[in-house]
Amino acid sequence: MTPEYAPTDPFGRMPVPSGVEVVALSLPVGLLTALHARPVGAPRGVVLFVPGFTGSKEDFLDFLPLVAAEGWEAWAYSQRGQADSVAPVGVDEYSLDAYAGDLLAVARQVGQGRPVHLVGHSFGGIVARAAAIASPALFADITLLCSGPHGWPRRNAKNAALVRAKGSAAWWDRDNPLLVGRPDEELTADQAFRRLRLARTSDENLLGAIRILADETDTTVDLAATALPVLVAHGVDDAAWPQDWQRAMAARLDAPYLVIPGAAHSPQRENPGATAAVLHDFWGRQAPAAPDPTDSRARPEPGQPR
Repeated sequence: MTPEYAPTDPFGRMPVPSGVEVVALSLPVGLLTALHARPVGAPRGVVLFVPGFTGSKEDFLDFLPLVAAEGWEAWAYSQRGQADSVAPVGVDEYSLDAYAGDLLAVARQVGQGRPVHLVGHSFGGIVARAAAIASPALFADITLLCSGPHGWPRRNAKNAALVRAKGSAAWWDRDNPLLVGRPDEELTADQAFRRLRLARTSDENLLGAIRILADETDTTVDLAATALPVLVAHGVDDAAWPQDWQRAMAARLDAPYLVIPGAAHSPQRENPGATAAVLHDFWGRQAPAAPDPTDSRARPEPGQPR
């Protein structure tokens, strides 16, 4: 069985690597756009990446082929309100429950009864842990990549005020004053993409995520209670989440804690080789052994914990 999806156009004229397809997944909220890379060689399992705040599926565009090359079926999707995914109206449509509900629906589609290796990047880690707590049987394990245990009050307060007053596009203009108003041809491809992505990300997506990132609720105990294997990893220069929080969270989860060299807050872009190696090793340890066809003992149903 394969998930049902429809091909769609790349977002932001970003070149799509060979072996990666751009698709749209149909969810109750509407269409969420995704990237899909089929495994090279014998398939080892399904991997799902959840992007972070102000991000999108394109944060994993060049990374998915590295994952697929090791035999993993790799997916990344843009969350509601990000880039070219559906953007429901109203900030209440961007609650943690709503984001996590989308993730659960995506995991069911791409997993097709198989437990999914889940990776949440930064804010995507907050969404991933909420989904894992809600329905742990859908997942083989969870990686919290550059993501802490909780938020803190008034995080992004200035950005929230700017978005409320002037909209999402004003955020890029404020941070890039020398490039304001210049045509795409005068920008690098990455600059042009990031400007477009922030402008196309809905104001309510940003405001809803900011509200979640300011919440001090810590669900680490609930995540530990799922008994899912957890990996905590971040770049050596990650400054978006306090590194001591991430280290302490790993200890509370009895989880491996790995620092990726030559990287900061987006190690899958800044040091993709080392990041892929860390993930391959973790997933390989969790992958169930191939079944023995001569073994007549009962086996777990698809989607149930191993």
